[in-house]
Amino acid sequence: MIHHHPDDARLATLAAGTLASGPSLLAAIHVEGCSRCQARLQDYEAVGGVLLEEIEPALLAPQALTDTLARLDRLDDAAPATRRTVPAPAQIRARPPAGLQWPRSLRGCASTPWRWLGPGMRWSRVTLPHDPQANVFFLRIGAGKCLPLHTHSDLEMTQILYGSFHDGRALFGPGDFDETDGSIRHQPVVEPAGECICIAAVEGKVVFDGAIARWMGALVGM
Repeated sequence: MIHHHPDDARLATLAAGTLASGPSLLAAIHVEGCSRCQARLQDYEAVGGVLLEEIEPALLAPQALTDTLARLDRLDDAAPATRRTVPAPAQIRARPPAGLQWPRSLRGCASTPWRWLGPGMRWSRVTLPHDPQANVFFLRIGAGKCLPLHTHSDLEMTQILYGSFHDGRALFGPGDFDETDGSIRHQPVVEPAGECICIAAVEGKVVFDGAIARWMGALVGM
């Protein structure tokens, strides 16, 4: 059972295509596995379609077609050295535990192998093909382990892929989605039954208590 979902505002911005790259990926991963949010997203997309149909048509500028064709001609004439090269196929190099497959929404993304973060804790940087600067990463935390106490300078979204944790507010399990900001100060603790794997998107910084924790956060780019 999925108990925690993106709110309607997030689903509406996802449907409109105006959600930032990292949060958009996190919301898409959640929707992929959540029938409730799939239905809500379809509702918002249908509303958006109706609104588009009701918008009065606008005439293009007289030179619009000519200008567009001219730009295409300039691209065709560009020197090969200045053309954008096709990137190498993406690869998720962080291996999941047996029985877990990465969400389809991650197709086209790349990641590093698992890297040591602390005792019982590993992480992997996720790179989005259309926005390499987006701050997205996997966290893999062992049973009974916890992240340091922290808050946030801006927005953090977390989607739980495997296992579960409790942060003093609620229990988050597979498929659950969490969104936090500067109003939340918490410490996620993984349940003793097994490890927990999440994917997180951070805008701004995670603000850790303690110098060592801040160093760890800087290492990951939190």
